[in-house]
Amino acid sequence: MATTPKLLLTDLAAGIQHIPTNYIRPISDRPNLMEVLPPVGTIPIIDLHGLDGTNHSDIIKQIGQACQRDGFFQIKNHGVPEKVVENMLRIAREFFWLPESERLKNYSDDPSKEVRLSTSFNVRTELVSNWRDFLRLHCYPLERYIDQWPSNPPSFREDVAEYCTSIRRLVLRLLQAISDSLGLDRDYMDKAMRQHGQHMALNYYPPCPEPELTYGLPAHTDCNLITILLQDDVTGLQVLRQGKWVAINSVPNTFIVNLGDQMQVLSNDLYKSVLHRAVVNCKKERISIPTFYCPSPDAIIGPAPELVDEDHPAVYKNFTYSEYYDKFWNKGLATETCLDMFKVSTT
Repeated sequence: MATTPKLLLTDLAAGIQHIPTNYIRPISDRPNLMEVLPPVGTIPIIDLHGLDGTNHSDIIKQIGQACQRDGFFQIKNHGVPEKVVENMLRIAREFFWLPESERLKNYSDDPSKEVRLSTSFNVRTELVSNWRDFLRLHCYPLERYIDQWPSNPPSFREDVAEYCTSIRRLVLRLLQAISDSLGLDRDYMDKAMRQHGQHMALNYYPPCPEPELTYGLPAHTDCNLITILLQDDVTGLQVLRQGKWVAINSVPNTFIVNLGDQMQVLSNDLYKSVLHRAVVNCKKERISIPTFYCPSPDAIIGPAPELVDEDHPAVYKNFTYSEYYDKFWNKGLATETCLDMFKVSTT
């Protein structure tokens, strides 16, 4: 009797010795793990203690330098309670350990759904699959979405809501600081987004028997404004720096902050949205939880007028965030970004 194909990688991967052919990347598009640089002093760690007080100007300077040079930085003393973080990682792991039938209650391959469990990136359009399952949640305004979230494990909604609320407070502080570092009004980013959007992914990367042949996620930039990444203690994130892939270790009690494409546009290319990817390993599962902070779909995105003059013309034309988001999902993850599609023509 024929078996029903598994919808989720978690269930497919259990006990296999070789990865299925649809996960194998072309030779020219494999991780080349031996060429990855070690995670020594790779991205700056910024201490946010005193951001609203005595250390304000120094921290703003550090944030500005990191945004301009790296596009990625880590933060400590960020104000999110350690217990909230522990609960978030625990509940994510418990969710992916649920029986297959329970997890599948949340399954959908429709990218437009606000709450969905799926696999890879966009199974409707991609040619090669990614070694990842994920649960995608919209989470602001919280009251609009929380009743759509999974109700199992029993504390899921409570734990995730507390985490989302804490992360939103952190993001708003960071957006003020980034606006300040650009010489803009502190509320510039806040206003540019109109009605804010916040969503998150609970990414689950099972152990992979042949990690050199595939990706958890291939190289991409984030299409949103800013991303706050929580990850467990298993290394997997890599960032492109000066043409080389660099591994980023997880540091306890920190978050990784990376700028998205909308930040690069609003800063008129002063700040960078950087290519990054996720690789997998053969020994341990890995969990990462990015929170994506976004403009509302009708927000008009373009370079801040204060950053445009005769010597610094606008690099990008204005567009709505929904235009950009649609192109991002239709294009799929690729090494080129969508930003080039929205540049001002110089011909």
